[in-house]
Amino acid sequence: MTPIRKAVIPVAGLGTRFLPATKAQPKEMLPLVDKPVIQHVVEEAIHAGIENVILVTGRGKGAIENHFDVAYELEDTLIRRGREDDLRQVQSITQLGRFAYVRQGEPLGLGHAVLCAQPTVGSESFALLLGDDVFDENDPALSALLKAHYDSGVSVVGVQQVPLDHVSRYGIVNAPPDGDPWWKVDRIVEKPSPDKAPSQWAVVGRYVLTPRIFDHLLSLQPGVGGEYQLTDALAKLAEEGLLAATPIPARRYDTGNKLDYLKANVEFALRREDLGADFRAYIKELAASL
Repeated sequence: MTPIRKAVIPVAGLGTRFLPATKAQPKEMLPLVDKPVIQHVVEEAIHAGIENVILVTGRGKGAIENHFDVAYELEDTLIRRGREDDLRQVQSITQLGRFAYVRQGEPLGLGHAVLCAQPTVGSESFALLLGDDVFDENDPALSALLKAHYDSGVSVVGVQQVPLDHVSRYGIVNAPPDGDPWWKVDRIVEKPSPDKAPSQWAVVGRYVLTPRIFDHLLSLQPGVGGEYQLTDALAKLAEEGLLAATPIPARRYDTGNKLDYLKANVEFALRREDLGADFRAYIKELAASL
């Protein structure tokens, strides 16, 4: 099977859950300590063997393109000041992979965003990564989906179990047979109520999709708010027997949620060699004073 070479990352959302911070900057540029969320997502794709990153952008997203582009003035300043470590760090961002940008003119949903990338993706299978979910880089996330795709030959969604009272926040698939590393999806439901959910296995922002998905996206009718839902196209793949699910073993951080975003910053800071010890001491001191 042909290796997956391309990843699509939609970044055209307005980020309204993080207003006012996102009034004038993309939510994807919010940092986890000192690295933007979008860079964590791109690095996950690159570490899984992806060569080409396609970012689906919209108005006000220029900072994302600038982040992955060469910053001549900054690099020149760092060179003149002898800050070689900072220079290497800045240059490494540009060298992560090959980047392409396509524009989503209107916010018409995730399905529409994926469809905007079709001319750049072409007739290849591709990875799809959503920026709100960041995974622990020490455990496999996207790479787990790639393995399931190569084994099954069909599109794959990455899933994790969530509490029953959280199923209404996610797309939910049918439960697996015991012990299977991946399983065929025969049912996927977008944000069901707990009493109607087929399981507690939630789709968590990672996909590997065959080009067949574009056929179903093209035939979609707009749903609530005029948006085109990716889940509706995935349901068509499931009806054809062309969709599988595999668990993602990596720890997930939902950076689209304010509380989880704050928790992620704390955990990422505690892991840092340059910050961890001092930050841990501060947290203990703070906790003792409360």
